[in-house]
Order: sequence, then structure tokens, then C-alpha cells
Amino acid sequence: MTELSLKKNSFAGRPGPMCLIVMDGVGIGKQDDSNAVYLAKTPTLDKLFGAKLYTQLQAHGKAVGLPSDDDMGNSEIGHNALGAGRVFDQGAKLVNRAIETGSMFEGEVWKKAVETAKNNAVMHFIGLHSDGNVHSNTAQLYAMLKEAAKEGVSKVRLHILHDGRDVPEKSALTYIEATETLLAEINAQYGYDYRIASGGGRMITTMDRYEADWTIVERGWKAHVLGDARAFASAKEAVETMYAEDEKAVDQYLEAFVVADADGKPIGTIQDGDAVIFFNFRGDRAIEISQAFEGGADFAKFDRVRVPQVFYAGIMQYDGDLHLPKNFLVAPPVIDRTFCEYLCAEKVSMFAISETQKFGHVTYFWNGNRSGYIDPRCESYEEIPSDRIEFDKAPLMKAEEITAWVEGALASGKFKFGRLNLANGDMVGHTGNMEATIKAVEKVDECVGRILAVIEKLNGIAVITADHGNADEMWTEKKGVRTARTAHTLNPVPFCIYDPAYNGEYEMATVDHPGLANVAATVLNLLGYEAPEDYCPSLVKFN
Repeated sequence: MTELSLKKNSFAGRPGPMCLIVMDGVGIGKQDDSNAVYLAKTPTLDKLFGAKLYTQLQAHGKAVGLPSDDDMGNSEIGHNALGAGRVFDQGAKLVNRAIETGSMFEGEVWKKAVETAKNNAVMHFIGLHSDGNVHSNTAQLYAMLKEAAKEGVSKVRLHILHDGRDVPEKSALTYIEATETLLAEINAQYGYDYRIASGGGRMITTMDRYEADWTIVERGWKAHVLGDARAFASAKEAVETMYAEDEKAVDQYLEAFVVADADGKPIGTIQDGDAVIFFNFRGDRAIEISQAFEGGADFAKFDRVRVPQVFYAGIMQYDGDLHLPKNFLVAPPVIDRTFCEYLCAEKVSMFAISETQKFGHVTYFWNGNRSGYIDPRCESYEEIPSDRIEFDKAPLMKAEEITAWVEGALASGKFKFGRLNLANGDMVGHTGNMEATIKAVEKVDECVGRILAVIEKLNGIAVITADHGNADEMWTEKKGVRTARTAHTLNPVPFCIYDPAYNGEYEMATVDHPGLANVAATVLNLLGYEAPEDYCPSLVKFN
């Protein structure tokens, strides 16, 4: 490994610390009543957005390594870009290419899964059932189903997790209909047995992250593996029944279900000798269920009751350091030389902090999809446990606790650089609750203001940005009908520099198509270093 180092630049930085604040989900949208950021009272952001050292960044599509500019960004790839300083092809793009070229199906893992399933067993697919292209894409699932059928896999069971978050909040039936149509075509053509076997809403079934609530994973395990959940004759019947029982029900919180035969027996429990493919390409909500499948006798997160001996694979590897899962169909991007690796090489002391919901983003994803410290001698990571509650019920989340910790850390004099994520705009925005999201954004504005006051007192610099939009577009309207929008947006995000000692030493640079990956070089410049030559250009130029 090449030893990393940075050169000093003409700007020596400020005597005090630098703080990089990520306002998760706070984008720049239309100035109308669909925009919670616009409707909120935000005196701090108003000043920053109107200041000289301000611009807007792309946080979606090709700017963050996704296939097209129609693809929304997300927190994972956003923090990858912020930390890496360069644009890397991301999950959806990598998987699409592997399918288009056929390399996925030529790999040993796919071949092993097919061989396993053809041995009088079943091939199971588990994952988020939508084309939101944030965690998964049904187009990729369909390609695998067609290939499995072509290669002679005669029995397949799908375990579908309703989305309603990266796609419209009540769209599960649309995806179920499309999938059932494909399954019927395969069954008719080959005489096979391909069926949906279980499922549930993504926020309460299977897809927990950062160990926030293992009961979510347990609920999925019971449905997918054990067949222990409310039974219906079909996935369509399950969703229609839950809609009818609660007119306010939305897909992401629909309860777990199993599909059962006429005798009430679940049709798709996972058994010894089966193959299981988890088809989410994004890692954060795939790690824990993967641990449940691959964990040995010492696994103690919940009682699995029965642990089938299966061939388990992810569509990608979700954690390179933990080698989880052991088998995967497509290799993740190799992200090297993050800007914090360079800062560690220069022995710059730094901290990273967020609450549980975004802690992995300011650590694992920021560091190029790697767990743990780069160098514990230089770094301190702080996780504030998130509340286990629907976030519109507590829109302030843990912003107060994070801010208080940051104020103390900055004032301590121990750190030259710190990064934090305030998750409110994203997590509350995902609920579709406008009133709660406005409160969330206002709390973020208050907390940013408090941190800037400390920066001013210490003669430091702050950089304020976001990883993607969300709270900036809370509903859409078609033919006069408003529909709650719970997904991320395609809007740009703000980029602000707060430098109380600023005296014209630099100015905002003209950069073609500026995006999140330009932030790393900018931060290095403002800390007094030249950025590596292959980094995306800095957003500032020195006079």
C-alpha cells in the first residue's frame, strides 16, 4: 500500500476547528407548499443560503455513480461520495452491468445457487419489492427469475418486502401484479412452480439497519424461514385486506404475512438444502438478515428457533470488513484513499457523530464501505442511540443530543476536524407527515445555528451541506390530486461555507456539474492542504 500524504497549500486554514455538517434529506426544492424546508422557519439557513460562500450540488444520478439522472440519490452513496472525493459506480449500476454482460450468471456464486436449487430444493429470493432503485430493483429480480427458469430451477419462492418509501406509499399491489404476471408466464412456459411465499412492510419486517431494532429482523425470519405470520391465500389478498382494515395503512408498515395453501400450511418456508438470494444491492438494511442466516451457534440477537442449512448469497457483499455475506453475485465498488485516510496520515485529530439511524453513514459509508476506525489514534466515533418510534411521532429525534456533544467536542480543543449527520429531514420526511417534517427541519436549523456559534467563538470554519433531498418535496400533484411523497428527491442540495474570519482569501470556483464528490477537495483546501490530483475539483479557488 502506498503511503499517503498531503501537501500544504497557500491557505493555512483557521486556528480553530473545522466542522462538516450533513443535514440529511434537506434539499433545495420549489418554493411552494409542497416543500417543508421552504415552509419551515429557518433563520440560520436563510442567512447561509443568501451568503457569498454558497452554491448548490447534485446529489443524485450520475453525479453519485448511479446509472442515469433519473435515479434518486440516497444517504449511503451520498456519504460514499462525500468521503471519497471521487465518483464510483454504485450498486444499481454495477448490478445492471453484471446482468447486461451476463457476468453475474457466469460467476461461481450464481452457478452454486442454481446447482443447489436443482438438487430437489428451492431457490428463495428475499428483498425490497419495488423499482425504487435505492435498495433494489424488480427489473434485476425479474432477470434472475428468467435466468433461473432457463437454467432449469423448477421451484422458486419469493419473499417480498413492500416499499412505499422510495416509491408511492400505496403501490404494493402494482408491483405484486407485475410479479405475479411474470411468475404465471414462467410457470406456463416451463411447467414450474414459482410463487410469492411471504412478505411484509420494509420498516417492520426484515430490513432493520445499524442494529436499531432486531425485532424487525426476527419478524422477517419468522415469516420467510419459519412460516410464522398471518396467513393469506395470496400476497394480493394480504395487502388488500390490510388496506381495508386500516384506511391509513401504508406499504412500509404493513404487517408480515405468509401465503398458505387450502389447508393453512405456508407454501414457502426455507428448509435445509435450499438456496437463498437476498436481492437488495444496498447494504445497510441487508446486513442483519445476512447475519441471521450466516451466524453460528453463538448468534444471540433473537431466537431463530430453526436454522436451515442453506446456500446463502447477497446480490452484493454488504460489508467488506465483516465479509458479509460470504457469497455474493456482484462485487461492490472498491473505494480507496478517502479524504479521512489522508487526514489520518497527516495525524489530524477528528470525530464523527450521528444517531443510530445515520451512524453508519458518517463512519462505514464515509470510509469507503469499511467498518471500524481508519486510525483510532486520530479518530473518535460517537453513536447516539435512536428512538425506537415512528419518527413523525418524535421529529426532533436526537438532534439536541448530537449538537450538545459536538459543542463540547469542538470546545475541548481535542479535534481539528469533525463531521456529523442530523437525520431529521430524511427520517421524518420519509413518513410523509408535513407538520412533523417542518418541525424536524426547524430543529436542524436551530442546531446548525448553535454549532456555528461555537465555530465563530473558536475562530474555525464550518461547511454545511446535505446528502440528498427529501423534506423539500413532501407531495406531488396529478390532475388535481395530491399524493404524499415519501421518497428522496432529484433536487440539488445546498453547500455553504461559514467562515467568520473570511477576508476574501478565496471565492467559490466555477465547477462543471458540481456534486457531492467535490466536497472532499474543498474541505482539504480549507484545512490548509492541496487535494490529491485525481479528486473531483474543489469548490473554492484561492485569490
